[in-house]
Order: sequence, then C-alpha cells, then structure tokens
Amino acid sequence: MSIITLTTDWKSNDFYVGAVKGAIISECPNVTIIDITHQIQTYNVAQAAFILRNSYSHYPKGTIHIIGVNSESNNKSPYIVLKTEGHYFIGSANGMFGLMFDKKPEIIVKINNNNDDLLTFPELSVFTKTACDLVKGKNIMELGKEITKLSQQIPIMPAVDENIITGSIIYIDSYENAITNISRDLFYKVGENKKFEILIKSNSNKISKINKTYNETPIGELLAIFNSLNLLEIAINKGKICELLDFNINTTVRIKFYDNTNNKGLKFKV
Repeated sequence: MSIITLTTDWKSNDFYVGAVKGAIISECPNVTIIDITHQIQTYNVAQAAFILRNSYSHYPKGTIHIIGVNSESNNKSPYIVLKTEGHYFIGSANGMFGLMFDKKPEIIVKINNNNDDLLTFPELSVFTKTACDLVKGKNIMELGKEITKLSQQIPIMPAVDENIITGSIIYIDSYENAITNISRDLFYKVGENKKFEILIKSNSNKISKINKTYNETPIGELLAIFNSLNLLEIAINKGKICELLDFNINTTVRIKFYDNTNNKGLKFKV
C-alpha cells in the first residue's frame, strides 16, 4: 500500500484540496491519501514544520509527504524532493526542512519542472506528478538534479544562564495550550532537582509545580506539564490559556531555579 499525505495552508473548504486529490487518484488509483492538516496558518512554514516533525515518523516507511505551504518557487527556494529515514518529502526549499529535521536528509533532489503554466499551483502540477512517479517505483535520483544545500531557518533555542532557562512558546495547539521549546531533558539538566518558578510573559503568571496530568490542577488554574513530545507545555485546566492571557508564538517563558537551602525557593514536586 502506497501512502501520500497532504499538509497545506489551504483550509479544507477550498477547491485546491479536491483538485490535488483528484489528480493523485487519476494517476495512482490505488494510493491512500491522508490529510495531516489543511489548517496551517497562511505561509507559516514554522507551524508546518512543527506538525510534520512530530507526526511523520508515525507513518510507515515509504510514505510520501506533500507540503503545500509557501510553495511558490524562486531561485533561492526551488521545488525539491528529499528522502530521510525512509520517508519522502515534496515541497519548496523555503527553510521549512531545516526546522523539521535535526540532521541533513540522505538525498535532496531539485525537481525537474517543464510545466511553466501551473507554477502558481505547483501542488497540482509538480508535486502530484513527483509523488506519483515515486509511487510507480521511479528512483528519486531520476526526478531531477541532486543538490547538497538547502536554505535554512534556524530554530529558536532556549537560552541558559546559570540558574535560569529562557525559552519561548513555539506552538499553540487546538486547545489553546502553549507548547514551549524547553525540553524535559534541559529542565532536569539545569534544574538538578532544585526548587523553581516558571514565569510566563510576566511575573504575575507563575507556576511552581510540574504536573503529571492536567487534572491535578483545579479547573481554571494555570499548570505546567511535559507533553507527549517531552516539551514543557503551559495550560489552564479546561481553559484556553493563549486566548485568555494573550499568549502568542514567541511569548517568553522563564524558569528560575533556586538553591534548595534558600527559603525563598519553591517546593519541587513532580
């Protein structure tokens, strides 16, 4: 079974989704098409990269991922197909793949494109054909010219200064929970089991405990938890924290650790 996934910023009620699916089925009638999401914010390659980074590995190896986000081509961001960890990705080299992968893909190919009529809709012309060529068994190296470099966007990393981690919100999920770029490993490496305070945006939004479940905290109150991605998540139990407190992408999240002998510190509890 061949699988092609779609990740776009089109929104599900647009004709683009139906057109691409029809083109795929017409050329590859036995393929399975799966919508990862069509709700990416317009042109937001960072959001697309986050969603794909944390979802693609759950699909079988050999899956082909078409990405229709900020996909118009130019000299600096050509259409490409790449292979990594047994998966194929088709999209524009607009910096998204640098955010998606920690290491360089095994193969990167600049796609041959002789159809100048449909460049405003490359997903229908270039990406669909490339995906179906792979489904039919064409070698990736036959699809264009191999290249070695991609334009890169550098992911925002948390900063560490002695007993303080300064991170930021990098993703807001459908519950309006705020996912940060602070990992579980970094938290415990810097914290060394010390007391701590988590401060979000200002000193008035303060948390001193890491939950194991959301319901440990009363409904309507702030909480912090390490989610399934092992990233620090800030939420309100049964509430929409980003909407209520006006948190946004890049809102600052600070963690202050205190010496355990300092009475001003707060109890560390997990």
